[in-house]
Amino acid sequence: MTAASGPNPVASAAAPEDGRAGGFALYVHWPFCQAKCPYCDFNSHVAGRIDQAAWAAAYEAEIARAAAETPGRRLDSIFFGGGTPSLMAPEVVETVLAAARSAWGFANGIEITMEANPTSAEAARFRAYRAAGVERLSLGVQALDDRDLRALGRLHSAEEAVAAYRLARDIFARTSLDLIYARQDQTEAAWEAELTRALALVAGEGGGHLSLYQLTIEEGTAFGERLRAGRLRGLPSEDRAVALWEVTQRLTEAAGLPGYEISNHAVPGQESRHNLIYWRGGDWVGIGPGAHGRLTLGGIRWATEAERAPAAWLARVTRTGSGESRREALSPCEAAEEWLLMGLRLAEGVEEARLAALTDLPERAAELVQMGLLTRGDGRLRATAAGRPLLDALLRRLLA
Repeated sequence: MTAASGPNPVASAAAPEDGRAGGFALYVHWPFCQAKCPYCDFNSHVAGRIDQAAWAAAYEAEIARAAAETPGRRLDSIFFGGGTPSLMAPEVVETVLAAARSAWGFANGIEITMEANPTSAEAARFRAYRAAGVERLSLGVQALDDRDLRALGRLHSAEEAVAAYRLARDIFARTSLDLIYARQDQTEAAWEAELTRALALVAGEGGGHLSLYQLTIEEGTAFGERLRAGRLRGLPSEDRAVALWEVTQRLTEAAGLPGYEISNHAVPGQESRHNLIYWRGGDWVGIGPGAHGRLTLGGIRWATEAERAPAAWLARVTRTGSGESRREALSPCEAAEEWLLMGLRLAEGVEEARLAALTDLPERAAELVQMGLLTRGDGRLRATAAGRPLLDALLRRLLA
């Protein structure tokens, strides 16, 4: 574990209140997949054999370690992410949830989410996960077109995806569906038809949430290598990407699932409470290989990171009692920058008072307000409809 170098961290008077006001969550990273998708830059690995009992014990130990640092907190959310958590034995899920309840206790209405893939083998476990305590399933469909599913390296068909989502709707209290758009050779008409089909699937009781991500080509992925070699053709131009974005906003608004965040759309009340904790600057414990966390301890906002390699993380927990490989204190200014980066993704924007550490922010924001890219009102700073597609550029300007 390493502390921040340089001057001693300075506690911000706002930091403890802010971290607690945003909520408290547990993120559990399961690093294993059946296959590595060519677009994926997450910390995921293919393994022939997994000692599920050893992983359950390691998660249990990490929860106990984190709980000793955070007495008196109550969990608002637990999220099993990956990787592919639906490859996790239901007994591991039960162990994690029992340990978390014992360590912190659950807030009323706690949200417990698991990411899953829609292959028939994984869908067969849905009832066991619900019995273990998962109440919200986020299904990684990614496309409703078989040709594009193959291009994305997915192991399911569109028919399997639809069947798995309908099964999930019958079993879980809440569901979400993920899609990737701005894919190779995708037209506006094709995306409109596909998104219309997805919206029809998620409408109604128990649904009402879509995560819609534009395809991005990341360094270190198979797609990144193909692009560098000139073998990834048909990617949309900037104008086409904007047009696809506009189709997305128009259809989701009309269906009653407005974009509450740049890539997330929900019927009001169906928003992801776990992700809102991230975006609103709350605290969360991150356990599992490569997991990140944010904790407000002793008036200081700490950024934590776990060992990335699965075997090394497991050995570290077993031998040293901690899977954490890095811990850094954030200055009040750094914490404010994070709140801005995350909070401006939300339609609700950010409270300007929380960004007081950025002393020249008002002047920079005023210029962008004049340009119609940001708006101010009720003490909040928000990106406008024109500014949201340009959010990365706005943030670079604000934080330059």
